[in-house]
Amino acid sequence: MRAETKHALVRPLQRYLINPPVRLLLRFGAAPGYTLLETRGRVTGQIRTTPVGEGRDGAVFWIVAEHGTHAGYVRNIRNCPDVRVLLRTGRRSVWVPGTAQLLPDDDPYARQRTLARGHPLRALNAAVVRAMGTELLTVRIDLHPPN
Repeated sequence: MRAETKHALVRPLQRYLINPPVRLLLRFGAAPGYTLLETRGRVTGQIRTTPVGEGRDGAVFWIVAEHGTHAGYVRNIRNCPDVRVLLRTGRRSVWVPGTAQLLPDDDPYARQRTLARGHPLRALNAAVVRAMGTELLTVRIDLHPPN
């Protein structure tokens, strides 16, 4: 299947069927293996939240974007790299600010293997991203320590 066709089929499925309930579950802390990424809309300036796979590794948060530069949140990051990530700390979830950068030269498949090692939910997310993705792109978010 061509990438354009696949993207045209997958995008509305994710946008209207999958992401809304996952976003709601995440707000209640009930979707392990996933978290929310908050970006600022490049056109409206409004806050946008997108469910992403949980990819925290110390003070760095990794995302492999399924649709690369065609993903809305990736285009938002390109316009404004200041983001927030909803992270679990014990029983609570807290918004942690960070600075995102797109890494087109990074191998997203190798990144997924590294992140999934020893984490079954991350491995499942990586498989879904590969199955539904059209142009994988690595995003690195350097998390800022709390003040």
